[in-house]
Amino acid sequence: MASVGRDMANILSDSLAEELVAISRTGIGDSLRSAIYFNRSNFEQLYLRDDLERDADLDTFVGHEWRGFRDTNNAYKTSETELGPYKFTIRAFENGYLLRVGTERVGILLTTDDVTMQDFEEVAEAVVRILNEHVESREHQ
Repeated sequence: MASVGRDMANILSDSLAEELVAISRTGIGDSLRSAIYFNRSNFEQLYLRDDLERDADLDTFVGHEWRGFRDTNNAYKTSETELGPYKFTIRAFENGYLLRVGTERVGILLTTDDVTMQDFEEVAEAVVRILNEHVESREHQ
């Protein structure tokens, strides 16, 4: 297991970062490739598996996903569909998958090897629960 050094300007607490990685690792196991937390103005890589290169262009990657996250949330926020409310996005790539999940203000990107839809659903629900708890606890401070 590898985690990314958190020497850069941390945009979330160590305890929240550790909890998000633990939830992701528990739900996805060794198939978890990376975990990236993001908000409207910044991002932080929380985890990168040891066998992966550390030279990814995260600025561009996170920028595309943030715009997609914002646009998707906005598109489905005001319209009711028979499918129910928007929960998360899964993108399929040649070498793995990306799960994008979050709240209105923050989110997490998880890249994975092959995992099941049930794994994605369980991790997404757990991440949203933790992010909402974090937002609520900050509002009451």
